[in-house]
Amino acid sequence: MAGSGPGRPPATVLAIDAGNSKTDVAVVDAEGSVLGSARGGGFRPPRAGAAAAPDGPDRPNGEAGPDGGAGPDGGARRDEPGQLHALHTLDGLDGLDGLDGLDGTVRQALGSAGLSSVTHVSACLANADLPAEEAELAEAVRARGWGASSEVRNDTFAVLRAGVDEPRGVAVVCGAGINCVGMVPDGRTARFPAVGRISGDWGGGAGLAEEALWFAARAEDGRGAPTELARTLPAHFGLPSMYALVEALHLGRLAAGRRHELTPVLFSTAAAGDAVAGAIVDRLAEEVVLMSTVALGRLGLLDEEVPVVLGGSVLAARHPRLLGGIEELLAARAPKAVVSVVTAPPVLGAALLGLDRLGSPAAARARLRSRYGEQASAVRGSGAPPPGR
Repeated sequence: MAGSGPGRPPATVLAIDAGNSKTDVAVVDAEGSVLGSARGGGFRPPRAGAAAAPDGPDRPNGEAGPDGGAGPDGGARRDEPGQLHALHTLDGLDGLDGLDGLDGTVRQALGSAGLSSVTHVSACLANADLPAEEAELAEAVRARGWGASSEVRNDTFAVLRAGVDEPRGVAVVCGAGINCVGMVPDGRTARFPAVGRISGDWGGGAGLAEEALWFAARAEDGRGAPTELARTLPAHFGLPSMYALVEALHLGRLAAGRRHELTPVLFSTAAAGDAVAGAIVDRLAEEVVLMSTVALGRLGLLDEEVPVVLGGSVLAARHPRLLGGIEELLAARAPKAVVSVVTAPPVLGAALLGLDRLGSPAAARARLRSRYGEQASAVRGSGAPPPGR
């Protein structure tokens, strides 16, 4: 095991799960015990010329609502894995400066564990969407001296690893946006760029709210089919019509970030039987299954019993029509897949990825998992139950 043996200090992992609104850090030993932890502000690596993200609770953030969506500041950055963002530029990430905002939280966690550095850093970071960005951020992490070795992954990998017993399976995360990754024990992965419409993305809380507004506006002015969304969306804000809602959003009387509040309205309208709202929900189910099966196919897992983990605020809300649609479609296309909704914090996944790197035994992973509670709950009864159930 790396870092262990006579005359050498015990091997340790620094696990980082950094989203836009908050960062969780844990220091874990090779036996799966948590030695220290800390929580800090979010991680938004700046582009060239931008200021580093401050560390602390008073920083502006893009926190998503209960069912996903853009943050209250109206930005479209990632608050959780899968959230859309729109600040990629040709200048790329300023990874080294971006880590300034994490340094205080990391040092706090290390200090609480009585350490100044660790054997391995396992960092799962928001906005590390492309392998080139992961490589740039990994170089910046190494320059910080937090650990002897380091690995940076997109934060969706943390959700996946938190929901599976071994590094094998697929995860779809649907919060304000949508993303999907897959992995197998030999190190192969499947992933999508997930940077918005330019990379072919559809779905997530922000996209669903926009879609609902589009159909509702056209229904009211006669260009589209009738839908109750034309009544329920403006009513949520105490407004009498879609025209009034469009005007309020356009003129800034309603902050753009409040659009995320419309996502649960869409789901409740669909649950009440509205055909247009229901069709939007059904399309999201199709998109989740499409991403899952493409990833499974790339990894050669379509015909195998394999976990498909669902995460993010939209999927974690367990809307019956959405989860039922996912279950039905996936059963037809990947009949041996075992679907679950992950509830454990992503920092668990980052820590498990670190223990994988150290070669820690199953007992260590089980000990760590027990520290954070159950990993996932089954969506459907077929297939093996998730571990711990």
